[in-house]
Amino acid sequence: MDRTDRISEEIKKEVSAIIQNELKDPRLPKMISVTAAEVTRDLRYAKIFISVLGDENDKKNAIKGLKSAAGFIRREIGQRLKLRYTPEILIELDNSIERGVYLNKLIEDTVRGKQENT
Repeated sequence: MDRTDRISEEIKKEVSAIIQNELKDPRLPKMISVTAAEVTRDLRYAKIFISVLGDENDKKNAIKGLKSAAGFIRREIGQRLKLRYTPEILIELDNSIERGVYLNKLIEDTVRGKQENT
């Protein structure tokens, strides 16, 4: 595991803690999680992937809220992690969990359909 992977993991943990404990934005739903963080090699940018449980409106509001709090999140990370340069925070919506649930449902439906045919 190289340095950027370790820093990405630390940033993921810290951003998750900040979202759960520090942010008081009413646009943020209760079920929000940080699925991944990717830091560029030069440590200038950190792309944070967020998963939101809810409808499209909840997701849009959560992303807006997190993007408006990106400066605060960056400052908190700068205070918590001792890095020479604190990366710029970029927020992205991660639909992989929902995609996985959907694919799992398709697989179950297919298996169930085959069992009914035999």
